[in-house]
Amino acid sequence: MDWFPEAVRLLHDELPSIEVILVSQTSPELASALLRSKVDVAFLRPEPEMPDLVFKRLTSEPLFVILPSDHRLAVLEAISPRDIEGETFVNVSDTAPTLRVVIDDYLRKSGVSIATAHEAAGLSMAVSLIASTRGVALLPRYAQNFLPRSLVSRPLQGPPPTIDLVLGYHNGNRSPLLKLFLSRVDDLIAHVSQRSGGLGGIQTRRAPQTA
Repeated sequence: MDWFPEAVRLLHDELPSIEVILVSQTSPELASALLRSKVDVAFLRPEPEMPDLVFKRLTSEPLFVILPSDHRLAVLEAISPRDIEGETFVNVSDTAPTLRVVIDDYLRKSGVSIATAHEAAGLSMAVSLIASTRGVALLPRYAQNFLPRSLVSRPLQGPPPTIDLVLGYHNGNRSPLLKLFLSRVDDLIAHVSQRSGGLGGIQTRRAPQTA
């Protein structure tokens, strides 16, 4: 929602004739695409088991509680893990392994007993499950951009768990377009440092020239 428009603007400012292809996938899928040179750069979560990839941290997103707008906990200004005990808890599945670890570690360290009732394979599925089961979930800040009117977000009490959003690319990718883009990453971060981000990849290639 925030990073893609700025990234595309940056590329078009430098190379007006460039063709940009956007790809929306899970972090593991994007990391695999980077390894196979299917995309040049990706906004994703760190994948520590892929040493051939380079990850540049863009921002760290806090997790929020997502729940129905008429849920009993929605009247609270901030929600503690203890408040969630006994609620239908919607967790993320192994399609988001980094986020799953962050959520599970946070709940474990909070000393609460919260069992996962449903697992969501993606953001749209998580939103659907929360709405249909009247459950609650912990999701990164960027999820607020996709909530229907029937759902709301509330901050967690105390320091919230966070998850990094990174820019990933293959260490062996020698594309001059990638090199140009990476040289402008600091400008990109400066433009969206106060905003949240989403996940996705970019493939770049020069558009064909016409006479």
